[in-house]
Amino acid sequence: MNKVQHWMSWEDGVDLVALTKPGLPMPNLIVHVARIVHTPVGSAPSGMILWQPDPSAAPRVMGFISADLNVARYFGPNIFAGTPFEQAPALQASITVNVAADTVSSKVVVGGITFETRLRGLAVSELINRAPAAMPPFFQQGLEQAASNAELLVNGEKVSLIVPPMGITGGPAAVYSACGIYAR
Repeated sequence: MNKVQHWMSWEDGVDLVALTKPGLPMPNLIVHVARIVHTPVGSAPSGMILWQPDPSAAPRVMGFISADLNVARYFGPNIFAGTPFEQAPALQASITVNVAADTVSSKVVVGGITFETRLRGLAVSELINRAPAAMPPFFQQGLEQAASNAELLVNGEKVSLIVPPMGITGGPAAVYSACGIYAR
């Protein structure tokens, strides 16, 4: 019998994947968080972050983030095993998510840096069901609303963004997910 061994679910996910300069071969910004994430080791506001303002230098901040370090430590070896994120560090963070009719926002404070994301112009909710691929190597199910506008402030300063059509998990790069699950 095949049994799901590794899973996580969430409520109120705010996800933004973007480039800050034209011509970059891959995104240098990921803010992928949820108001609450449930795992076998606990529940807490959690997600992942990548901030590499200088694409030729090491990231300023990168890792799995959570208000509970046990939850952050769970993601790499259990959900993202076999990907470039498997060995990402676990970082303590403060995460706040706000949901309104046509706008969602998140505020993440990690490593002395504050990231504020705002997504506007949310589309109608769509039920998603994505099979595993090389990246990501897990099943995905949930409700998503693509955003037509994304904004990011880092330490209060607006950052220019180029939002690609697809994010790291195979869906929109700027998206609100009311709820969902990753399982492998």
